[in-house]
Amino acid sequence: MASETSAGSLVLFGGRSEIGVATAQRLADGRTVVLAARRPDDLADQTALLLEAGATAVHTVGFDADDTDTHPGLIASLLDDFGPIGIAIVAFGILGDQTRAEADVAHALQIAHTDYYAQVSVLIPLAAALRAQGSGTMIVFSSVAGIRVRRANFVYGSTKAGLDGFASGMADSLHGTGVRLLLARPGFVIGAMTKELMESGVKPAPFSKTPDQVADAVARAYRKGRGEVWIPSVLRPMFFGMRLLPRAVWRRLPR
Repeated sequence: MASETSAGSLVLFGGRSEIGVATAQRLADGRTVVLAARRPDDLADQTALLLEAGATAVHTVGFDADDTDTHPGLIASLLDDFGPIGIAIVAFGILGDQTRAEADVAHALQIAHTDYYAQVSVLIPLAAALRAQGSGTMIVFSSVAGIRVRRANFVYGSTKAGLDGFASGMADSLHGTGVRLLLARPGFVIGAMTKELMESGVKPAPFSKTPDQVADAVARAYRKGRGEVWIPSVLRPMFFGMRLLPRAVWRRLPR
């Protein structure tokens, strides 16, 4: 069983992410927390939540997910300034607009850049840093949208498919190093990221969860030392079956 109080700071890449902050709240007790986000001076609400959750201190640093050239230097500076990293939560991303992305290549590329390319850009130097210290856990948020990509959101879903495969392979490569990667696969999450989507008339998918419910499941999986978690767990057998559906049926399924 993983120890909540093991040495090391908690770093959240995506310091405004609802799911990221909620997960950090559940794991922050007794730790120094670092929020990495754009506009780091505008994180007072998130800082207050984490201090209330038991963080010994909360620091904020500038982080631009799309400025990939800065990622290795940022991770090196985090280690220099705050010491070993015990938990790194990678929780940034954009949903984008599927209809727009099908006609606007720049928008499609932006989704792909933020939700896949930039994730890889963070995870590679982060994994190297944790390997060097011989400890630490990375928490990566994939999605069931990437398990079998649907017609209704194939741009976003394809980035999650890529990230899921990348993170799964990285987890295997870290076996025996003292470093763990926890891969979270939530279903539809009812929160700020999907608010505009629902306002446009899209109904939440079955078994939808809130950011707090996702965070609860991820924190439990972390404490149990698991390598992956489906949220909710019923989605795992469901998507095993969905992989077997004929394409003619699959393409007609709603979001």
